[in-house]
Amino acid sequence: MATSKLQRIPSIRDRVEDTLSAHRNELVSLLSRYVGQGKGILQPHNLIDELENVIGDDTSRQKLRDGPFAEILKCAQEAIILPPYVAIAVRPRPGVWEYVRVNVYELSVEQLSISEYLSFKEELVDGEVDKNFVLEIDLEPFNASFPRPTRSSYIGNGVQFLNRHLSSIMFRNKDSLEPLLDFLRAHKFKGQAMMLNDRIPSISRLQSALAKAEDYISKLPKDESYSEFEYALQGMGFERGWGDTAERALDMMHLLSDVLQAPDPSSLEMFLGRIPMVFNVVILSVHGYFGQTNVLGLPDTGGQVVYILDQVRALENEMKLKLKQQGLDVTPRILIVTRLIPDAKGTACNQRLERVSGTEHTHILRVPFRSEKGILRKWISRFDVWPYLETFTEDAASEIAAELRGIPDLIIGNYSDGNLVASLLAHKLGVTQCTIAHALEKTKYPDSDIYWKKFEDKYHFSCQFTADLLAMNTADFIITSTYQEIAGTKNTVGQYESHTAFTLPGLYRVVHGIDVFDPKFNIVSPGADMSIYFPYSEKEKRLTALHGSIEKLLYDPEQNEEHLGSLSDHSKPMIFTMARLDRVKNVTGLVECYAKNDKLRELANLVVVAGYNDVKKSNDREEIAEIEKMHELIKKYKLDGQLRWIAAQTNRARNGELYRYIADKRGIFVQPAFYEAFGLTVVEAMTCGLPTFATCHGGPLEIIEHGVSGFHIDPYHPDQTAALMADFFQHSEKDPSTWDKISAAGLRRIEERYTWKIYSERLMTLAGVYSFWKYVSKLERRETRRYLEMFYILKYRDLVASVPLAIDGAP
Repeated sequence: MATSKLQRIPSIRDRVEDTLSAHRNELVSLLSRYVGQGKGILQPHNLIDELENVIGDDTSRQKLRDGPFAEILKCAQEAIILPPYVAIAVRPRPGVWEYVRVNVYELSVEQLSISEYLSFKEELVDGEVDKNFVLEIDLEPFNASFPRPTRSSYIGNGVQFLNRHLSSIMFRNKDSLEPLLDFLRAHKFKGQAMMLNDRIPSISRLQSALAKAEDYISKLPKDESYSEFEYALQGMGFERGWGDTAERALDMMHLLSDVLQAPDPSSLEMFLGRIPMVFNVVILSVHGYFGQTNVLGLPDTGGQVVYILDQVRALENEMKLKLKQQGLDVTPRILIVTRLIPDAKGTACNQRLERVSGTEHTHILRVPFRSEKGILRKWISRFDVWPYLETFTEDAASEIAAELRGIPDLIIGNYSDGNLVASLLAHKLGVTQCTIAHALEKTKYPDSDIYWKKFEDKYHFSCQFTADLLAMNTADFIITSTYQEIAGTKNTVGQYESHTAFTLPGLYRVVHGIDVFDPKFNIVSPGADMSIYFPYSEKEKRLTALHGSIEKLLYDPEQNEEHLGSLSDHSKPMIFTMARLDRVKNVTGLVECYAKNDKLRELANLVVVAGYNDVKKSNDREEIAEIEKMHELIKKYKLDGQLRWIAAQTNRARNGELYRYIADKRGIFVQPAFYEAFGLTVVEAMTCGLPTFATCHGGPLEIIEHGVSGFHIDPYHPDQTAALMADFFQHSEKDPSTWDKISAAGLRRIEERYTWKIYSERLMTLAGVYSFWKYVSKLERRETRRYLEMFYILKYRDLVASVPLAIDGAP
């Protein structure tokens, strides 16, 4: 019988060499075309497009297109051209990279290491690089022995992998269970013992005590209050925390018995998720105007504020429910720590403490930016905050301690600045840290790493990218809204993945920054506030009293600072968008896309809610440029009569009804961003039943099932976007069920996947599981932390020192 042989999978270098052998002429022609474009970076579409221009007969060209090199190009993320060399970064699948370089003159091929590839890339900027004296950041050695999955499909399911791997190691014998016992015995709240007391000194005693307690409780009525049998359990070695009734306490004890006798990862996760561990939470959101009213649409103030306010309302409800079910009379506290801005522009951002509406125990705690010059009074851009964050952290720590009369159990950071402060606070207080990026700027600004010096005066990306590296590596766990945030798609690189390897020439070179396979990554998608955003068809809940003010917003002929432009034909459906007015949100791109398509203009009006319409009102550099562009487009394409530009709206209740009003008119919602990390407005629109067209770059690609629950659009192909919208309106006009089907499918998608109830339950479970593993394992990663402390002190602080302090009164 013939035996099959194991065959080595050919490397990228092997495939290039095979192509050189089989299609020498065609490949030389292709590579020469790349080199002919001169020194620079070629993007994936540039590489593929040139395949069509290869010299040779049709058969040879087709063979090249069907061959192994074409497959390499389809996986290529960029090519560095430095004649006579072409170096290609190849990504066969998410999280996996290879690098190859071809000398076109000598037809030689070499595989490159990450360091060699980045060194070669640096020559684009600096010419010949001194390769012997470059600071390289390499975190891989610290993680070499740490468990992690290898399949791309496991990315973002960190807690499941971690439970499987570590439980299999811990529960091999009774001795391995000691850390769990220690954790339960050490568990206290403000000095009060929980779960177990000193009467249970060993695993064997725990097992016998559990058997005795289970037998005792099983004879009680299911709804018997814990306080009725608390004294009896205390004598057996058990303290509060098992449940508020006999039924819940018995169920919890059954779970622990199962974990001790026949460990199962899902039972372990369920048990850890029910242990009372989170009583006080601190959430960091530093930049912008963080408030509840009159802030949305102000510079650097948008989806993140909405996200956090919705998050804390759901989280407080979940914390109260869990603490009640755990049988504890404890009041949970949540503090949103942000910046206090004395010149608050009519907002509450100059108030130190503000309770969050819709909650009982959640407050916004504001701490000012302070330097040797005193307290900074005015707003400053998120790109300019870096010199203030270290002092802000120290001041915030004191304020938090005063408010909570203790330390929090969980610290959650948001965005680069909030995550850095969360890292510093968590280290100072010894608390579990969660990171939420929302948006990592490196993916929003192409080539902002290699050409960082061009961006530095305006954006200070050297500080931001360094802060991001520090925060994502110190975090105990990372929450993302989508898989794409972590590892992109088959063809695009994820936000976190872009920090795996990159270079800031002249500063440092990151050869192993973050590993997207790290089990700290977890996908937990948010939802929309169901009290504000609900289907247009729920007539009894509709806020019809607001329709008068909505119609004034849309149709009032007066031209003022709240609305510009007019809609001549009120019978037309509306294309609706609502976003910050910055370059990445691409609102002006949507306006131009609409303006250039006569058919679309004939079928529908365009309604834009974004920013200010007067440049004098804005202090934000990007917003000013976008305001000017909006005015130019309206004038150039004569859009008056078909476009209504409404200034940013801060009344959330009216915004919710505005979505539904647009739905009544059989309109659509469009999110045209060049990149959107998640897409909260997409979820809001779909929750209201409004058919949604959203960017294919980022989270909306996962939220929407194309052609089923909405549509994906590519902002880089505006003509196709306009044609898709026009086609939808035409079909809906002929067959109204077309609109209805997309609307209904969008609602179903939200109910299944995107609610704050699901989010808060998952977040609490993650907090419990990672707090436990941090206690019992080496997940604290002390070696990594010491390395990162050195990086912070020796590099980050120097970079921050180069950022000028803001001056009150300066423009």
